[in-house]
Amino acid sequence: MQSEKEKIDLITQISLDINQVKDVDLLLEKILTNARKFFNADAGSIYLKDGDELKFNYTQNDTLQRRLGPGKKLKYSTFSIPINNMSIAGYVAKNCKPVNIPDVCQINSTVPYSFDSKFDRLSDYKSRSMLTVPMTNQRGDVLGVMQIINAQDDHGNIIPFSSFDESLIMHFSTSAALALERAQMTRNIILRMISMAELRDPKETGAHVNRVGAYSVEIFEQWAREKGLPPEDMERQKDLLRMAAMLHDVGKVAISDLILRKPARLTMDEFEIMKSHTYLGARLFKGMQSDFEEVAAEVALNHHEKWDGTGYPGHIDTISEKVLPGFEGADGQPLPKRENEIPLLGRIVAVADVYDALRSRRSYKEPWDEDRTLDEMRQSSGKHFDPEIIDAFFSCLDVLKSIATRYPDEDEG
Repeated sequence: MQSEKEKIDLITQISLDINQVKDVDLLLEKILTNARKFFNADAGSIYLKDGDELKFNYTQNDTLQRRLGPGKKLKYSTFSIPINNMSIAGYVAKNCKPVNIPDVCQINSTVPYSFDSKFDRLSDYKSRSMLTVPMTNQRGDVLGVMQIINAQDDHGNIIPFSSFDESLIMHFSTSAALALERAQMTRNIILRMISMAELRDPKETGAHVNRVGAYSVEIFEQWAREKGLPPEDMERQKDLLRMAAMLHDVGKVAISDLILRKPARLTMDEFEIMKSHTYLGARLFKGMQSDFEEVAAEVALNHHEKWDGTGYPGHIDTISEKVLPGFEGADGQPLPKRENEIPLLGRIVAVADVYDALRSRRSYKEPWDEDRTLDEMRQSSGKHFDPEIIDAFFSCLDVLKSIATRYPDEDEG
């Protein structure tokens, strides 16, 4: 057993660790993973404040995870609950104080909140001990609620959370809230950049780019596991990719409305102009001073390249727009990149972007159904897409479908 001082030192180190994560979704994963590991909790969830409600944003459950096959992930849907005294999480958010329950099946009748056992019944799970804490920023504003469930002893027996656990997790949740506030600020800046593109191209919505970003991370993670990539490298790349993938089409801000909003097929000249959004997007990140800017430029430039060498823009200098030496075709145009000439993250975002485009409504088409979409993705393996990335895509398809429900288009949500 660790001493109290060892626990305090460790929780401080974990708090510093989470501050390295920049993307909101990956930060929530990191926060909950570390909190559960530290307190040896079997499960947990995070709710984020959205107006007068709490939105269920992220969950983990080791017991349910073990029932799945290797490499599979839990699927879950988001929902919202009011911030009031009726639910445990709502009570914690409303009153800004923790609730430590030894057994949710035996809650004192004098408290206003109750435990909703619906999820337990649906999943054949038994929640017992539960520690729920507010996540507040330096101004005391509640950003969300963290809930960890079923503390375990060294033998796997369910035990209550201690009062010392309660004080430690409050310290941790404060640090987590500060990291969350920074990550939300970063996400909002990215979404504002997207909204500028949306003013020009209605397809570039927040929901679309969030789906593409989340799909890309899942596909990458599946590919990385199959390749045996070290976990620390995987985590770092996921954080960069999630944000960069959202900005894959940001270069469209430089394309004329007459082209972006044209309902008919583009002429050859118009399509040539449209293709420039790739290197114009990459150019936005010139003078790169961070790993994120480097990855964002890489994705923007390469997400329309094709595995068989028929994509665009090819081997081109993003600043001068000239063909790179040694890569000029017979027509004087840059040779397209092919196969492994295309950076990995560009190949991944290509799959995520096309999948979402096929499944989405556009001014010129209705959404494709699942069978037609998946058939097209299979047929494009080895042509448009890297076959290994397509294999990873199909391996995590169930998770991708779950992600789609978390980021619905406005006319669907």
